[in-house]
Amino acid sequence: MPKKSTKMSGLQCLATENVWFDKQRYDDAEKCFYEGANGTVPKEGELNAIVSRQNILQSLNGSSSHAGDQELASRMKGMELENQTLHRVVEEMRAALQTLELRVASLERSPAAVTCAKAAPVAPVKPVKVENGDDEDSDIDLFGSDDDEEAERIKQERLDAYAAKKSKKPALIAKSSILLDVKPWDDETDMGKLEECVRSVQMDGLLWGASKLVPVGYGIKKLQINCVVEDDKVGTDILEEELTKFEDYIQSIDVAAFNKI
Repeated sequence: MPKKSTKMSGLQCLATENVWFDKQRYDDAEKCFYEGANGTVPKEGELNAIVSRQNILQSLNGSSSHAGDQELASRMKGMELENQTLHRVVEEMRAALQTLELRVASLERSPAAVTCAKAAPVAPVKPVKVENGDDEDSDIDLFGSDDDEEAERIKQERLDAYAAKKSKKPALIAKSSILLDVKPWDDETDMGKLEECVRSVQMDGLLWGASKLVPVGYGIKKLQINCVVEDDKVGTDILEEELTKFEDYIQSIDVAAFNKI
């Protein structure tokens, strides 16, 4: 049998050796060896420094390998979670596909049911013609004229009831408030008699209100009197025409204010 080759390439040798990574350690060991060979003993501080340096290197190597292991473990855990999620999605899609296939297969097996589901056309109804020589039978109203008369009667009763209800409701009367300025001829005019003449004018839709004397000038005062009138019955023209009949006391009449109520 041929012997197995025990030779290794240079890269493989370097990969298996760690001399380069622990160079400081070997340097210290070599220094201690030569100092011992020469009879020189290292001091205690130097020994402590060497030991501390070796411990630090060992801890660094251990921490780096531990951190690498943790990172690798976390990545593997994430990949496992993603793999589980993908498996779940695939199973759901597979179940939906199976359901769809079952429905398609059931529809393909029963095409008659789909045909029966369509609405059948309704045959038109032919009008029935009554062949009878009697004229009385031909005058029969098949569409219920009695119902039409009854509906018309009910409609008329409702209209009459609405009209009666509306007639009982009092109509809105439009009214206005008028403030009149009644001016005398001069300061010698009896203002009491003038007001009495004004209030003596009475008509349907006219109601006199409060009054007062307002100075005009040079001792002359005018009578300012308020009244309420119904617009349909009393107008300002009629009122002014009736008041100017007392020409012995009244010189002129002016409308000071006119307001709708």
